[in-house]
Amino acid sequence: MPENNMDKPKIVTCTAPVNIAVIKYWGKRNEELILPINSSLSVTLHQDQLKTTTTVATSRSFQEDRIWLNGKEEDITHPRLQSCLREIRRLARKRRNDGDPSLDSTGLSHKVHICSVNNFPTAAGLASSAAGFACLVYTLARVFGVEGELSGIARQGSGSACRSMYGGFVQWIMGEKEDGKDSLAQQVEPQTHWPELRILVVVASAERKPVGSTSGMQTSVQTSCLLKHRAQSVVPERMVEMIDAVRRKDFPAFAELTMKDSNQFHATCLDTYPPIFYLSSVSHQVISLVHRYNKHYGETRVAYTFDAGPNAVIFTLEQHVPEFVQAVQHFFPPDTNGEDFIKGLPVSHAALSEELKRGIGLEPMAKGINYIISTKAGPGPCVVEDPTQHLLLSDGLPKKTM
Repeated sequence: MPENNMDKPKIVTCTAPVNIAVIKYWGKRNEELILPINSSLSVTLHQDQLKTTTTVATSRSFQEDRIWLNGKEEDITHPRLQSCLREIRRLARKRRNDGDPSLDSTGLSHKVHICSVNNFPTAAGLASSAAGFACLVYTLARVFGVEGELSGIARQGSGSACRSMYGGFVQWIMGEKEDGKDSLAQQVEPQTHWPELRILVVVASAERKPVGSTSGMQTSVQTSCLLKHRAQSVVPERMVEMIDAVRRKDFPAFAELTMKDSNQFHATCLDTYPPIFYLSSVSHQVISLVHRYNKHYGETRVAYTFDAGPNAVIFTLEQHVPEFVQAVQHFFPPDTNGEDFIKGLPVSHAALSEELKRGIGLEPMAKGINYIISTKAGPGPCVVEDPTQHLLLSDGLPKKTM
C-alpha cells in the first residue's frame, strides 16, 4: 500500500492570462535569452474570457518528460521549453541545497507530464505563447516549490510571456545586463485600477498567415532604420507618457499613444526589407472606423492596436461599448446573429443614429469580421484548487474529454 502511495503523482493546475501590448515589443538584442531592444507595456486581459490552463504532474513512475498542447502531444525537446524546465529545476535544487526545510526534495529528480489548453480559438490570432509560457512557468514553480521573481524565466519561453506573469497594467523593462537578469516584468497598476476600461478583441476573417513574429523581428532588426530610431528615440519617452496616462486614467492620452505606437510598429514592418504586411483590408477599414467615430464626437472615445496580425484590439470606456459594437456590426455585417457575434462580457443593445452613420460614411464590408470578444483588465496567473479541473489523470495521461 505505501508503495502505491509513493507512485501517486503530484498534480498542480494553474491558469494564466493573455496580454495585449500598447507599447510594442519588436526586435531582440539577444535571440537566445530573448532580450528586447526596447521596453514595452501591456494590459492583461481577463481570464474569464481568455486564458491558458496548464496541469503539471510529477511521479517517479514517469519514464520521460512529456507535453500535450490543446489535445495533441508535442515535442518536449523544443529549446524554449527546455530553457524554462531547466531553470525551474535549477532553482528548486538551489533551494534544497540552501537547506530550505519546507521543500520536498524527493520529487526533484522525477519526470514531468504537462498538459495545456487555451479557452480561446487559436484563430483569434492572440499571442497564445505568452499565456502558454507564463502558465507553464507558474505551474512548474508551484510543483517544484520555487518562489520569487519568475518573469525572467517566462521571458526565456516567449518574450511577451513575462508580462503575463502579472495582472492589470504591466511593463517589461528591457534591462541593460548581458545576462538578462534585469530584463523583467513589473506591474504598473493592478487590474482594479481602471474599472471603466473595456477591451474588444475584433477577430477578422482568417486570411493567409503572414510572416511569423520571430523571423519578422530578425529581418526588421537587420534592415529597418526606423526600428533603430523607434527603440532609441521614441519608445523611452513613450513609456514614461504611457505609464503617466495609465496612472491618471487619462483615456484620450492613453488612446492616442496606443494608436500611434501600433501605427509605428506597422510602419517598421513596412520599413523592413522585404516589407512585412500584417494588416489586411479589414484592418484598414477598422482603423478608418475608429478615427471617423472619434472625429464625429470631437473627442477620442475609442482606440485600436494591432499585433503581428490583422485582428484589432479596441480599447474604450464602458459607457461607449454598446454603441461602438453596434457600429462594428453595422459597417461589418456578420453572417451570424448578434449572440454568436459577441462573446465574453455581455453588451447591451444600442441604436445607431442616422447622423452617426452618415458621419462615419464607410461602405459596409460584409463578413469582414467573424466575432468580437468583449473583456476587461484581469488578474495574473492563479492556482486552480478544484482537483476535478486537472487536465491529467492520476496515470499522468490527458483526460479524454480534451
